[in-house]
Amino acid sequence: MNKVGIGIIGCGNISGAYLKAMASFPILDIRGIADVNEEIARARATEFNVQARAVDDLLEDPLIDIIVNLTIPKAHVEVGLRALEAGKHTYSEKPLGINFAEGKKLADAAKAKGLRIGAAPDTFLGGGHQAARKLVDEGVLGVPVGGTATFMCPGHERWHPNPAFYYEVGGGPMLDMGPYYITDLVNLLGQVAKVAGFATSPRKERLITSEPRNGEKIPVHVATHVAGVLAFANGAIVQMGMSFDVAGHKHVPLEIYGTEGTLIVPDPNHFGGEVQLLRKGGEFEEKQLTSPYADGNYRSIGVADMAHAIRENRQHRANGDLALHVLEVMEAFQTASDTGAAVSITTHVERPAPLEASLVDGQLGK
Repeated sequence: MNKVGIGIIGCGNISGAYLKAMASFPILDIRGIADVNEEIARARATEFNVQARAVDDLLEDPLIDIIVNLTIPKAHVEVGLRALEAGKHTYSEKPLGINFAEGKKLADAAKAKGLRIGAAPDTFLGGGHQAARKLVDEGVLGVPVGGTATFMCPGHERWHPNPAFYYEVGGGPMLDMGPYYITDLVNLLGQVAKVAGFATSPRKERLITSEPRNGEKIPVHVATHVAGVLAFANGAIVQMGMSFDVAGHKHVPLEIYGTEGTLIVPDPNHFGGEVQLLRKGGEFEEKQLTSPYADGNYRSIGVADMAHAIRENRQHRANGDLALHVLEVMEAFQTASDTGAAVSITTHVERPAPLEASLVDGQLGK
C-alpha cells in the first residue's frame, strides 16, 4: 500500500484516541508527534511507540503529507496556516477555527496553495449515523419536516483536568459540542440556509471540581447556554439546544422528523449507537447497523478517508467546505442573539458521500 505520512501536533487529551484508532488504518504512517510541552509529547510517544519530534521538524519532513492538528481551538488556524505554508495538507480537531473569519482565512490559504484541509468531527462516518443516513436517502421518512438536536450538561469542569479553555473565546457548548450535531445534521439533511437563536451566560465564573485544579475558579468569556432554530435548504426546521448550565434532561441527542416517519439518531459524539425508526401509524423499531464501524472509537477515520482521497484523487468526506459551513452556522447563533434577527448562511456545501467501509484491512469505500 502506498502509505500517507502523518505528523501530529498537539498531544493533549484527545491525542490518545487518535493514536489508538490510527492503528486500524494501514494507509496512515505516523512519522512523529509534537507538542509545545515536550514532556507530554515524549510521554505520548512512549505510550504509543511513535517518535516525539519538534514542531518545525515535522513541518520540514518531506515524507509527511498530512499534519493532524490536535491543539486547543484558538491555535487551530495558526498551526494550520503553518502546515499549509510548509506544503502539507492539514486535518484539524474541531472547530475549524474560533470564528468564521479565521476559518475562511485557512480555507482560502489552502485553495491558494492547492492543498486540502479537513476537520473533525468524523463521527458521522460511524455505523449508527451511516445507518440513519441510508434510511433518509431511501426516503423512508417521506418529506423532511424537522427535528431536534440537544446537548445539555452542567459543564466540563467536573471531569476535565484542564477545563479553562472551554470557557475562553473559541469554547462554550456551541463550538465544543455543536460541530458533532450540526455536521451530522448536514450529513442527514444537507446544508443550512438560516439560523435564529439566543445565547446567554448565567454565570461569570466556574468552579473546577476535577483534579488537579479542584477548587480553582475560572472566568467565563463565552455564552454557555445557546438555543435556536436551524432552517435547512431542503425546508426542514430543526430546534437546537447546547448548554453547560443544565443539571440534567431527558431529551435524546438527535431526532429527525418526516411526513412518513420519525428517526432517532445516536449520539453524534459517538460512532455507534441505537438507530430507531417509527413509521407513521406504527411503533419505534431498532434498525440493524450495516457498517463495521458501529461500536468502536475510530477518531481518525476522517484522516484515513482524507489519505485515501489524496491517493484516489477524490473529495474527502470530513472536508474543509463542510467544516467551514458548520463554523458559520455555529457563529450565526451568537450573531442572531446579538442582532435579534435571523442570519442567512453564505457558504454552500454538498452532503458528504455515504461511506461503505470494512475494517478487515482498513480500506475505506470510495
